[in-house]
Amino acid sequence: MEPGNDTRISEFLLLGLSEDPEVQPLMFGFFLSMYLITVFGNLLIILAVSSDSHLHTPMYFFLANLSFVDICFTSTTVPKMLWNIQTQSKVITYAGCLSQMYFFLLFSGLDVYLLTVMAYDRFVAICHPLHYTVIMNPQLCGLLLLVSWIISVLNSSL
Repeated sequence: MEPGNDTRISEFLLLGLSEDPEVQPLMFGFFLSMYLITVFGNLLIILAVSSDSHLHTPMYFFLANLSFVDICFTSTTVPKMLWNIQTQSKVITYAGCLSQMYFFLLFSGLDVYLLTVMAYDRFVAICHPLHYTVIMNPQLCGLLLLVSWIISVLNSSL
């Protein structure tokens, strides 16, 4: 047998915000309410943009996509944290940690790229108002969204 370290890590121990059992229900209620407000607020934005035909412009197209990404972003960490608070469990498996980090990086990067695309959209609207509808056509908007997703997926895969 060769000398060496044969230790295998199968899970990580998570440190919580508080060990006090009296504070746990308060933290659970606070984080659950903030999570639900975030999800329902973003769903309301998506519903408003998709239901009103006056909001079918590039700016609101990107806003609806940003709202969707924000729902996904908050859903990567908060449900696990709520589960850990409720069950008093402080472990996460190695695979669970890797998948959570992948999606955290994916959606945080996508947030940044979508905000950049939205800034470009506003730049075109302000600096080239007469050519705005020609420049920011639906094909370009779809392409910018697709490129944002591809770059974010590649970045988080690294």
